[in-house]
Formats: sequence, structure tokens, C-alpha cells
Amino acid sequence: MGNKIHFTSLGCARNLVDTEVMLGIVSKAGYEITPDLIAADFLVINTCGFLEAARLEAFEILEEIFKNKKDTAKVIVAGCMVGLHRGELALRFPGIHYFLGSGDVEKVLEAIASDEAGEMIGDAKSYLQQGEIPRFISTPKHYAYLKIAEGCKKNCSYCIIPKIKGKLQSKSINAVVLEARSLLKNGVEEIILIAQDLGDYGKDRGERDGLFNLLKEILKIKGDYWLRLLYLYPDEITDDIIGLMQSDSRICPYLDMPIQHINDQVLKQMFRKTSKAQIEAVMGKLREKIPNIVIRTSLMVGFPGETEEQFEELLSFVKTAKLDNVGIFKYSKESQSHSATLTGHIDEEVKEDRLQRLADAQQKVVESLNEKYVGRRLKVIVEGRHHESDKLLVGRFYGQCPEIDANVIINDWRKVTELGRFYEVEITDFIGYDLIGRVIRMCEKKQKPHLSVIY
Repeated sequence: MGNKIHFTSLGCARNLVDTEVMLGIVSKAGYEITPDLIAADFLVINTCGFLEAARLEAFEILEEIFKNKKDTAKVIVAGCMVGLHRGELALRFPGIHYFLGSGDVEKVLEAIASDEAGEMIGDAKSYLQQGEIPRFISTPKHYAYLKIAEGCKKNCSYCIIPKIKGKLQSKSINAVVLEARSLLKNGVEEIILIAQDLGDYGKDRGERDGLFNLLKEILKIKGDYWLRLLYLYPDEITDDIIGLMQSDSRICPYLDMPIQHINDQVLKQMFRKTSKAQIEAVMGKLREKIPNIVIRTSLMVGFPGETEEQFEELLSFVKTAKLDNVGIFKYSKESQSHSATLTGHIDEEVKEDRLQRLADAQQKVVESLNEKYVGRRLKVIVEGRHHESDKLLVGRFYGQCPEIDANVIINDWRKVTELGRFYEVEITDFIGYDLIGRVIRMCEKKQKPHLSVIY
């Protein structure tokens, strides 16, 4: 048997971190990582089981793998789907060699070495890297995700994450800071903190200001870097956190604040903890205290019982709230969720129509917002070639998160000498969601970072 391993990571960034740990473990053990599916002797798929669409994607990828892999190659399936859908996976793909539960990431070598088909599914529903476990960063060298917690203590009626990932568990502050130091030492310019909800960090230990205290400790690490916060719910955005964002420009003035809806009745049915008035108050405070804040959110259409009037309220909110980035999702009926038991489920055609109307409204908002950047200079991390043309480069300013947001398209990059570095870029135009600009100069590495607009 050979030693080449091919990895596929599906779903969220937290899953990607788990995949990177498996990559680190097998690399340290002497296995060769290969991007070539056909050449691989082992194929590891880290699955996402959050929504039906994610499960369908996993099935499609597994079908492709079994169709193209060499006969002797072993397939190992890990991650979220194993806990709740192992039976269906085994039935549809009897050739799966081994199953690894979400909490059994460190057992990947045992799965690979096993001569017999089997499974390793422990009691832990999720994995949180601790100590000196190796990790192979698969993202571009200038940014990396840092998972500070797993599981969830929320009880949103449409969500099955607590059933998949289990109860909230937070890393220690020391462990997070140690990992942050290691990432920065290895050349990372942007650390993206992730969890199901950053604001719940430390609450499993009875801490009240866990995230605030963690951020203070991370920021003691000297250097010019970006610290980005993903998934911070409106009710978790405290005055202390806002104050910290004001006082230290290394924290990107960017928040991914999932609100899902704006109608109070729908929010109540979703078991959300905030009302329309509270959401609008938080947004108002953020914009008052941090004028250059970029706000991203997630919105859901077609929740059971959502009336046209309630949707119109959401549509009006999108038009007037001027959100910078919006991810729009159709409600997915998950059998193990409370919302699946509700009456008034919406037809798919209606969901699709509402999604499209919301998307059209948001595109107009984004285009109006992008106009304000034309003529300004931004600090941009230049990442690489544009996927459509070698004559263009792409980068991001603080208001753009990798993989989920738009980019800065750079059409004059003569002064770019190194990718993955910060440059001052003058914005000259925009197209759709993307900004267009030209590089003025490289930002000095040791200068005090200033992430707001450079005039």
C-alpha cells in the first residue's frame, strides 16, 4: 500500500481547522499529501451535515471519489455527517473503509492503518485542538483560522448544530494565545477567530467577559497584523468589545453579526434572543462608535409561517439598513429541529422568489455603498492572480473576509513585489460587489497598523 493521501474538507471554517489538524498528523507521520485524487492511496473526506444541501454535496463528492479512485485506495469519511447519518452513508457507499466521528480527528492514523473496515466514533461530538497537536495550514500563508470554541449553547429553533457538535466547550486563553503566537511567527498576517458564536467564549466555564478578556490577551502580542472576528451575535456585542475595537486598530472594524430576520414574531419563532429594536440599536451604536465599521449578516427567507408582510418588512430593512455584506439562505427543514414541527411551511418556489428579491435589493445597496470608496486609499492585503486574468491581481481590505466576501481587483500592480503583504491601494472604480484599484506603495511592516480608510 502506498502513502499518498488526498483530503477533501466540506462545510465551515471550523471543519477546515479539523481537516488541517488531520493533515498535520499524517504529514508528521511521513505520509505524502496529494491534490491528485486518482494518485491517492487514501482519501479522507471531512463532511458537513448541518443542512440538506451540505449533505447532498457530500454524497455527490463521494460518488465522484468512488467513480475515479484507484481500486486499492481506501476511503475514510469523517466529520459531522458521521454522527447523525452514518447509516445512510454506509448504505449508499458500502465501500467506505472507515468512519471517524467529529470528535475523533486525532484517530486519523488509526483509520488509515486499519486493515479491516471499521469506525472510531467516540462520545465527543466535536474536536477542539489542544496542546502541541500538529496542524498543516491549508489556507494561503498570509491568513489562518483560529478556532477558539466548539459546540453551541444556543437553541435556535431551525438549527441542529447543538445535536451535531454538542455543548459549548472553549479553549483556554493560554492555548489560544499560544496558537496565535505560533501563527504569527510562521508568517500569518491575518488571524480569523472562529466559533459557532464568539460571544459565548468562556461561558462554559462560567466566565462573563470571556471574549473581551481573550482579545486583550491576544492583543498583547506585538506586531502589525489583522485580527478578524467572525460570528458575533447582536446580544453579545458589548460596550467593552466595541471600546476595544476603537482602541486597537489591529482588530478589523468588521463584524459578522448573524440576525436571520428582522420581524419580531419570526425572531420569536426562531428562538432568537434579540428583537428588531435591539438589532437596530446595536447597529446604530456600532456605526456611531466605529464610523468605518463593515457589518456582515446572514438572513433567512421562508421560515415556517413567514407571511408576505413579514418578508416585506425584511426587504424594507435590507433597503434601508445599508448592510455591507449579506448572506441569504432559504429555510431548510431539518427533521431534528424544533421548527420542523411548526405549521405553515413555505413552498420552495416562494422561498426562491423571496431570496431573489432580497438579493436584488442587496446588490443595489452594495453598489451604492461601493461608490463611497472611489477616490479613497485603503490598506489592502494583496493575495494573488485574478481567476479570470493573469493581468489582474486581487486583494482584500479590512471589510472583506476571505472566501465569503468580495475583493479588491488590482489593475495596476507594478509596485507589487511580494504577495501576502499589505499595500496602499487607491480605489478608482467598482464592478458589482468588487472594488477596483491601483497600488500606490507597500505598507511598511513595522508601522502602526491603521485599518480604516487611508486618505
